[in-house]
Amino acid sequence: MHYFPATDALPPEPPQRPADEECCQSGCDPCVFDRYAEAMEQYRAALRAWEERQAPRAADGPPDGPAGSA
Repeated sequence: MHYFPATDALPPEPPQRPADEECCQSGCDPCVFDRYAEAMEQYRAALRAWEERQAPRAADGPPDGPAGSA
């Protein structure tokens, strides 16, 4: 049986997309949307890592074994 800390029970949350009016349209470097794109890349990597950590847990099946087994 695997131990997973409670903090790993839920997947990471995606970053909040900036509202269109948060961009000033003056060509800032980085733009709020550039920062959002970077945050999304980090989120996707964190989500993939979380999913990989969950795979062994799912493979173990439910605590009492597969449904319908007797």
